[in-house]
Amino acid sequence: MKQFKYNKFLILLIVIGLLASLVIDVERHQVEQQNKSIELVMDYEDLVELAEKEGVQPEAVLAKAKEAGVTSLAVYETTFKKLNVNGKAVAVNGSTILANYQNGGISDAGWRSLVESGQIKGTNVYVTGHHQQTFQEVHEDLVRRLGADRVKELTVSGQRVLEVKANYEELEKMDLGMPTDEMQAVNDAGFYVLARPTNYRQCTRDDIDAFYDRLDGFRVSGIVFSGSQTLGAPDESEYMAEQMLKRDLTLGMIEGVTQLQFFHQDGMLEIAKAMDYKSARLYSIPKDEQKKMKIAEAIDRWGTTDDERNIRFNLVKTFEKPSPGMTLLETNMTYVSGVRDKLEAQGFTMGRAGVFEHFYPSSMVRALVILGVVAAGVLYLTLVIPGMKPRYAYGLLLIIGAVALLPVLMGHGSKIRLVAALVAANVFPAISVLWMLDRIRGRMAAGNAGLVRMIGTGVVALAVCGIMSYVGAAYLSGSLADTEYLLEVNIFRGIKLTFLMPIVLVAIGFLQRFDVFDGKMDDTEGFLEQFKKMLDTPVKVKTLLGLFLVLVAGVVFVARSGHTMGMPVSATELKFRAFLEQAMYARPRTKEFMIGHPAFLLAVMAWFRKWPTMVLFVLVLVATIGQGSMVETFAHMRSPVFMSFARGIGGLVLGAGVGAVCMIFVDLWIKYVAPKLATGKK
Repeated sequence: MKQFKYNKFLILLIVIGLLASLVIDVERHQVEQQNKSIELVMDYEDLVELAEKEGVQPEAVLAKAKEAGVTSLAVYETTFKKLNVNGKAVAVNGSTILANYQNGGISDAGWRSLVESGQIKGTNVYVTGHHQQTFQEVHEDLVRRLGADRVKELTVSGQRVLEVKANYEELEKMDLGMPTDEMQAVNDAGFYVLARPTNYRQCTRDDIDAFYDRLDGFRVSGIVFSGSQTLGAPDESEYMAEQMLKRDLTLGMIEGVTQLQFFHQDGMLEIAKAMDYKSARLYSIPKDEQKKMKIAEAIDRWGTTDDERNIRFNLVKTFEKPSPGMTLLETNMTYVSGVRDKLEAQGFTMGRAGVFEHFYPSSMVRALVILGVVAAGVLYLTLVIPGMKPRYAYGLLLIIGAVALLPVLMGHGSKIRLVAALVAANVFPAISVLWMLDRIRGRMAAGNAGLVRMIGTGVVALAVCGIMSYVGAAYLSGSLADTEYLLEVNIFRGIKLTFLMPIVLVAIGFLQRFDVFDGKMDDTEGFLEQFKKMLDTPVKVKTLLGLFLVLVAGVVFVARSGHTMGMPVSATELKFRAFLEQAMYARPRTKEFMIGHPAFLLAVMAWFRKWPTMVLFVLVLVATIGQGSMVETFAHMRSPVFMSFARGIGGLVLGAGVGAVCMIFVDLWIKYVAPKLATGKK
C-alpha cells in the first residue's frame, strides 16, 4: 500500500501562516464591525411626485419621510423638462413663437416687435424665467455647457430672456447644474443632500469650482455621480477628489446590475483611490423588479443586501401602486419605516453612509500568509507524488517562496496575493479530503458497521474535514483582505476555477491511492496508469448518456454560481432560500448542504459497506464540492468574514442532517427493498 507522509516542517509553516491569517481576519472583522451606519436615501423628485399623486403639499410628504427614517434625499441636476413643469423657467422653440405670432397668439408688444424685426429665429430656443435665482443658475450652466457664443441675453418688455442656439429636444433634456432651491427645500425638511451631478464636456477646474459653489452652504453627505462619467473625468478626477475630502463628502459607488463591482463610470476609481477609498457602495432595487414585490419582500431584500454586500447607501425607490387597504403615501411610508426597523434590528444605525477605515495589513504578516500557502502547495505535491524526497520539497519551497515573498515584503505583490488566494481556495479543500482518505485507509477497517456508528463516524469526519477546509478559507481571506477588496474595487478572479479545480486535485490524489477498477490499493498503478486505462475502456451508449447527464449537471453547477451566467433559479428554490435567510444567521449554500456534505457521509458508508471503489470515487469527488464551496464562500470579500464563517457552519450542520437521512434511506433500501427486487428478478 502506498504511503504518503505529511511533512512536519511544511505543516509547521502552514500553522505559522494560519496564525498570521487569523491576525488579519480578526483585524478585518473589527474593521467591518465599525462600519455599521446606513444612509437611507430617497429621490427628492419621487417624494414631490408622490405628493402630487396624493394631492398634498410636498412639505407634508417630506415630514412623513423624515419620520419614517429617511436620512438623505438625492437631488439631481435640473433640466428644462422639469423647469417647464414647475414654471420657474420656460424654454420655448423659436418656431413655436413664430407660429403663435401668425395665429395671433402673442399679445406682448415686445415679443411682437422682435418677431416683426426678424430677430426671432425658428431654429433657436428662448428661455424666460419667473424665479430669478433659478434663471441665473440656468444662464450660468448654459454658458458652461454650450459656450458664451451660443447663449445671448435679451431684454423683452423689461424681462430677461436667453436666446440659445441649440436643438430644442436636446436642450430640454440637458442637465443644467444642481438646483439650489431643491437643495434648500431638502435641508429645510431636515435631510442631507445626496448630490447627483453629471460631467461637463471637457471639464475644467473652473467647472468643478462652480459645482461646489452651488453646494457650499448646504448640508451635503456625499456625491453619487449620474451618467457614464464622473464630474471631472478624464483629467480633473484628483482635483474633484481633493475638493470632496476638503468638504468631508463620501463617494457613492453604484453596485453593478449583476451585484458584482460597480456600474461603470469613467473617473470613479481614480476619485476613490485619491480619496483613500472614503467611499460606500450604493444599491437600489430595480424599478421593474420592485413592481413584482410585496412590501415585506422588499424589506427583507434590504436586510440581506446590507448584511451580505456591505451596502451603505440604500437608495429606496417608491412603490407606484398602493397596497390593499392603504393609500399610496401610507404604502411607501410603511415600506421605508419597515426598512429602517429591519436594519436597526440587525444592528445597523441610520445616519451618514459608513466607510471603511484605512485597512492594509502589515507586509510582514502578509508574507507569512503567502509562505504558508506555498508550503501547502508543496505539501499537496508530496501527497500525490509517492516517494517525493524532502530535499526536493524544500527546494521547491525555497524557489517558489523567494519569488512570491519578495514583492509582498516590498509592499506590492497584488498579483502574488491573488495567486496565493487561488491556490488556497483549491489546495486546502483537496488536502483536507486526501487527509481523510489516508486516515480511513490506515485506521478504519471496512466492514459491516452499524448504521449509528457509520452516521457518527461520518458526522465527526465531516466536521474535522470542514475545519481543515476552513484553514484554506482563513488563508484566502488573509491573502486578499484590504479596503479595496472589502469595497469590491478589486475582486477575486478565479471563482469559476475553484468550482472544479479541487475536484481535479482530489481525483489525482484518489487515483494515486485506490485502484478504481478492482478496488485494491495497488502499489504498481497510480493516476497516470488508471487514467490511461479509463481512456482505453470501451464505452456503452448508456454510459455515454450518463456522462452527458454529468456534463449537463456540471454546466449547471458552474453556471448557477456567481453573478454573470444568468442561470435562472426556480420560484420554489427562491422561497426556500428566503426561508433559510429568515431561519438562520446566514443562508447556507445549497451545493454544500444538499450535495457535497451528504455525499461525504455516503462516501463513509461506501467505505464501511465495501461498495465498489468506483462508487466511492464518485462520492468523494462530489463530497469535494462541499469542501471547496466552504472556502470559495470567503472569496466574496464584500461579505463580512463572520457571515461567511457562519454560512459554512450552517451548511455543515444542515449537510450532516441531510446526509444522515440519506444514509438511513440507503440502509433501508439495502435491507428491505433491494432483496425483494432481486427476488422478483429471479
